[in-house]
Amino acid sequence: MKDPHSPSVDTLMAHFGEDRTMYDGAVVPPVFQNSLFTFKDWDDIDAAFEDRTRRPIYTRLINPTTRIAEQKIAALATASRTDLEARLTASGMAAVSAVILHSICAGDHVVAVKNVYGPTNNFLNSYLREKMGVETTFVPGTTLQDFAQAVTPKTKLIVLESPSSAVFTLQNIQEVADFARSKQITTMIDNTWATPVFQKPLDLGIDLEIHSASKYIGGHSDVVAGVIIGPRDRMQRIAVQEGELLGATVAPWTSWLITRSLRTLSMRLERHQKNAMAIALFLEQHPKIRQVRFPGLESHPQYELACRQMTGFTGLMGFELDTEDLPSIKRFFNGLTYFQIGVSWGGHESLIYAPAISYLKELPPERFKDLGISLGDMRISVGLENAEDLIQDLASALQLM
Repeated sequence: MKDPHSPSVDTLMAHFGEDRTMYDGAVVPPVFQNSLFTFKDWDDIDAAFEDRTRRPIYTRLINPTTRIAEQKIAALATASRTDLEARLTASGMAAVSAVILHSICAGDHVVAVKNVYGPTNNFLNSYLREKMGVETTFVPGTTLQDFAQAVTPKTKLIVLESPSSAVFTLQNIQEVADFARSKQITTMIDNTWATPVFQKPLDLGIDLEIHSASKYIGGHSDVVAGVIIGPRDRMQRIAVQEGELLGATVAPWTSWLITRSLRTLSMRLERHQKNAMAIALFLEQHPKIRQVRFPGLESHPQYELACRQMTGFTGLMGFELDTEDLPSIKRFFNGLTYFQIGVSWGGHESLIYAPAISYLKELPPERFKDLGISLGDMRISVGLENAEDLIQDLASALQLM
């Protein structure tokens, strides 16, 4: 019999972090749409300043609506730990930059997987290099040796993203975390693709986990937000340093929408996964597709690793058209009906994007070539529509090539 004190994800997201006695038993918590909080006297506000990460003073640091969502996400991120906290930020990149800046100083060295999210790549390779003299070595990341060979005495941070952007390669999370800890190097991971439902990197030894909450956590393409998850002591330092000083605060209304979305997260992921698997199998067998990049396929070169460190697969995948002819690629790309053209993913709707469009603008030509992406590479976010309708949409567009 299931331990009633260890609820399932759905039950946890429905109830955890909410004290309905505080708002007259309302089944949905209110939005605390206020900038500041008042106190009864000198001693009361003085006590609040003694622990600014616990008592609300100003919404830039703490807001009750936001705390509900943060508590749910922290609980979701672990199977056993009780020392984790989460902090929502104004965007996924706010979470990325806060964690990186928290972990390094001027002149330090970073090791990152080469297919990390494009703006993260830019932040490391351009912004921090120019502003702080931080050097970054980009590695494939598919073997521990990649990281071991890249580490120097100045290395303070290893940046992971598993599966990684565009090519959907994995890193052995526990192996890299153990290695980094032996060298006293901080590890961070972008876990947006798998979500805390299907992958729990903090239980595998990673120090700090980030997500673009705009994707599956938000799930409805109506919020822009990020989240950082980590041990309480580190999260409190991030809150009063990078959080308070950089000021990338999420709005209370956005936090309320995220709490709404968390209640259906695991159910949405089941549908995303089911639809994505059906589409991946269809594409894998199509003569006009050169390859499909989806960790849930047995043909994926790291399928066994995926099954060891993830408990499920979401709806984002890549595939390569069997042509380099741009007019043919555009006919396919423009010929879709249900797959809308857009840059984000993880919402209820199905989307298509060609990574070459932005990568060619964000990265120098040599970096783009090194990523292993071609003009024919497509990225699709499989939504919650009927899978057969989506397959027929792809089949009809492929006939236009």
